Amino acid sequence: MKPDPARVLETVSMMLIMEFVPQLASSYAQQALAGSATILAVAREEIDRAAARRIEENRVLRQLFATARGVVTDTDLAARLAEAAASEEGSLLVSDLDRSNQALRGLLVRLHAHVEELRGEAARRLEAAIWDELRASTERRRTMLGNF
Repeated sequence: MKPDPARVLETVSMMLIMEFVPQLASSYAQQALAGSATILAVAREEIDRAAARRIEENRVLRQLFATARGVVTDTDLAARLAEAAASEEGSLLVSDLDRSNQALRGLLVRLHAHVEELRGEAARRLEAAIWDELRASTERRRTMLGNF
């Protein structure tokens, strides 16, 4: 048998809700166990999409950085944007994708702060694109329970 983490979490979650929660005498215990089962269900959802979400977000950030290089006036920031835009995932492990994502998001914060200080239509378009991506990244993280 091949252990599929998403399937295991789904099975345990459903077993807790269907078999064990109804057997508990106290409503507090029922709520606590049902809450734990829900957390397992959300974890199952995240396991299933973890790599895809991170890869998509990292790709979008790199594209944003590629277009931003022509707008920024800080040469060090422009160089870092160029380097980040040209980078690729070295591994598909979720922990490695997270490290890449954290570095890219840190650079996005620096870019956003810089762009807010700039004048001109190109800067406003870039700022709008940054806000669009921040909203989109929030939506990518939404779970079956909303913003869990």
